[in-house]
Amino acid sequence: MVNFTVITLFPAMFASSLAHSIIKKAQEKGILSLSFVNPRDYAIGRHRVTDDYPYGGGQGMVMKPEPLVAAIEAAKSNLPHSEVILLSPRGRVFNQEWAARLAKKEGLILVCGRYEGMDERVRAFGDEELSIGDYTLSGGEPAASVVIDAVTRLIPGVLGNETSAEEDSFSEGVLEYPQYTRPEEFRGMKVPEVLLSGNHAEIARWRRKQSLGRTWLQRPDLLQSRSLSVTDQQLLKEFMQEYARKPAGNG
Repeated sequence: MVNFTVITLFPAMFASSLAHSIIKKAQEKGILSLSFVNPRDYAIGRHRVTDDYPYGGGQGMVMKPEPLVAAIEAAKSNLPHSEVILLSPRGRVFNQEWAARLAKKEGLILVCGRYEGMDERVRAFGDEELSIGDYTLSGGEPAASVVIDAVTRLIPGVLGNETSAEEDSFSEGVLEYPQYTRPEEFRGMKVPEVLLSGNHAEIARWRRKQSLGRTWLQRPDLLQSRSLSVTDQQLLKEFMQEYARKPAGNG
């Protein structure tokens, strides 16, 4: 079981994104727990202010350290062995490898920034900083939803078919093969014959070749960091030769 605690000024933002499908089922099975801590509850003063002007001047407001750190410590008191993750554009880029690692944790505390970011001193209370990509969001809440979704899929018992997560894109460092369902023909486009053959060995070979080829076409950077087996090299070579013979405009 993985226990997620999200520290956010806007817990209502998660009401829809985390209340459906796989995440909802995981909670119902008792495999996953979700709780929220609002830093405003730990802010002092009549108005419970959680942000202030930056020292040195500049645009926007900065999240104050006292309420954020108090919220982190409150979350840690409930789950002492939780890992504290600050969601930040300057963090390491989140990927499938990270998701697999986090799925083995007992507890994860996801800290969502807002405004122009957190006071630098808050970082002393985090274990890791993660980013979901090189772009700017209004806050860390969308990033927290992404991390929760990706990690939840990898928790044992969450998916009905335990091999589903293993075959997802990026699980083996390559993109997933093309998928088809009924009808066999749609607007002149047919399901590849091999998928109708019933020959499981040939289907597996075709799927692996398509995964490698799709990665070569769409995410060649993923292959640059991989050492392909002799079999994979041969499959990729076959795909490249077949692709070169395709008429222009046929993808």
